[in-house]
Amino acid sequence: MKKSEIKFVVELDDSNVPERILWEADDKQSNGLSESQSISLSLWDTGHKNTLRIDLWTKTMPVDEMKRFAIDCIGGLAQTILNSTGDEFMSKEMNALCDKLVKHVQEENKAQ
Repeated sequence: MKKSEIKFVVELDDSNVPERILWEADDKQSNGLSESQSISLSLWDTGHKNTLRIDLWTKTMPVDEMKRFAIDCIGGLAQTILNSTGDEFMSKEMNALCDKLVKHVQEENKAQ
């Protein structure tokens, strides 16, 4: 059986706030660690029937990029639910939420 490993390295400051997030994966096209400003990881715990989550972002990540990242994650989940279950209703509702959130962020940016 083939195995693939994904590795995350989080560099923390003295208050345990992420300063850098690095990652690499066996199947990644480029070699070595790549830098990211945010990570959102969800794992399904079958025994407890709930989701375990890890959400991290560096202290230098701009707020508008955090919001964009959250919207992109929801959009990705919409595609995942469509691909994995075929549930078009859930996918459309999630995408509609993304559209609403994009408009909110755009209006927020205009006001600033």
